[in-house]
Parts: sequence; structure tokens; C-alpha cells
Amino acid sequence: MPTRDRLLAVLVAVLWGLNFLAIHATLGQFPPVFAGALRFAVIAVPTILFVPWPKVKVRHLLGYGLGFGTGQFAFLFIAMDTGMPTGLASLVLQASAPFTVLLGAVFLRERVTPHQLAGIALAVAGMVAIAWQQSGHAALLPMVLTLLAALSWAFGNLSTRKAEPDNPLHFTLWMSVVPPLPMFALSLVMEGPAAQWRSLTTLGTPTGLTALGGLAYVVLIGTVVGSGLWTTLMRRNPAGVVSPFSLLVPVVGLTASFVFLGERPTGLEIGAAAVVIAGVLLGSLRFTRKREPELVTV
Repeated sequence: MPTRDRLLAVLVAVLWGLNFLAIHATLGQFPPVFAGALRFAVIAVPTILFVPWPKVKVRHLLGYGLGFGTGQFAFLFIAMDTGMPTGLASLVLQASAPFTVLLGAVFLRERVTPHQLAGIALAVAGMVAIAWQQSGHAALLPMVLTLLAALSWAFGNLSTRKAEPDNPLHFTLWMSVVPPLPMFALSLVMEGPAAQWRSLTTLGTPTGLTALGGLAYVVLIGTVVGSGLWTTLMRRNPAGVVSPFSLLVPVVGLTASFVFLGERPTGLEIGAAAVVIAGVLLGSLRFTRKREPELVTV
């Protein structure tokens, strides 16, 4: 892997790690599910107008959109809105990797190697330690919601593998067409039109302007720039060489949350984070046969 591509991979990890700060800013103004709907609606409109159809079966696009898009971000945004620390959210979401391995074995009959099983066991041990720590602070529900977000992402990954898109970036952008309607409907039921309207009519406030900046970052930098660079790297290099760089995302997320939000992880959480990252890395060692697009993130 050329040095230039290694630096680009690190840059993508930084952009995606900072994405969680942008989400935090967005949730300061918008109700969580409504924020998720806006996030995808902003991408969906230009995608329909300007991006070619990715030439995949509609059911696979729907599966990816409902799993990776609707499920993941509805659960993640609600979790962060109800108390999930921003840095820990970036870490726990990495559970999508071992979830994908297990779901692939169950639904796609993919073989699970001993290394993958060991990695899954390590990651689960780290998650259990973090859950135990969070339960002591009455924050177990956000932790569970974040794990459900990771599980939803894993289900979306199965649809990606079945789809086998020729252009993963086009597939990812067209996925954004799926979540807005179900998320807007879910927001109407859960949050109500009054909350939606209030968040839109107060955009001129400092909090509203900060939220717009966060939303712009998530859409333009996190999705378009980050996903575009990642897709390019996956095309030019073996997936097994590129994918481990995604493990830098929670490192950046935890560090940025410490610096900018004053989040102070405990010693146990830091140790558990290291165990989770090691487990995800070990469990990903076998993913070298195809250039997988499923590591596109928030």
C-alpha cells in the first residue's frame, strides 16, 4: 500500500471519527429521528437527480437502506440523545464487524475461522465490560440502543454482500433514498410535528447554526468526501490492507470527545476499548477475498 494511500486512509478515519462530534452538535437542535431523516434527505435529492443507478436488485438496496440507514441511525441518534457518550458511541458501533461475521455464518453460510471466533469473543468481552460500567451510571439503555445500531448495520452489510454493486459509492449514495420516508414517519409518531417544527423555526439561534454546521459536516465531509476516499482506496488496494484503518475511527472519536466535549472515560472503559478494537481487528483478518464496501460509516 503506497504511503499516499496510507495517509489518505488515516485521513478518512479522522474525518469519520470527528463525524460523531458533528452528530452531537446536530442533536443539540433536532429531535434524534428527525435529524436522521434530514441527514439522508439532504443526500437523497441530489442522488436521484445526478447519480447513476447502481445496477443492483431493488430488494438489496432496500435491505441496505433499512439496515445501514434507517435502523442504524435511528438507534444511534436516539442512543446519543438519551445519554450515550459520543466517544463510546464511536467505539461500540464497531460491534457491527463481529455481528456481520455471525450473521454471515447464519444467513449466508459463510465459514467462521478460529481467528474470527477469538476476535468475536474478545470484542464481546470488551462490550460486556463497557455495559457493566455504563449500568453503574444508569446508562445501560443507550448502550443497548447503540448495540442495536451496530446490529442493524450488520444486517445492512448482508444486503451489500448479496448486491455485489459494481460501483460501491453509487450504491451507498442511492441507499440514502430509502431512509427518509420511514424515518420521517417514525419521527412523527415518536417526536411529533411540534418538535419537528420547533427545531426548524429556531435555526437562527446559536444552537441552530451549530446544528446546521454539524449536519453539513455529516453529509459533505463524513459521507461524500469520506466515503468517496474510502471507496477509492478499496479499489486501489486489497480490502484486508485498507479495512484495519477503520479501527482508528473510535480512537479519534474517543480522543475528540475528550478534548472538545470533556468526556472522561474511566480506566475500565479505556481498557475495554482496547480489547474491543483488538477483537474487531482479529475478527477482520479473514476479510481479504473481496473488496467489501460495508465499512462505509457515519
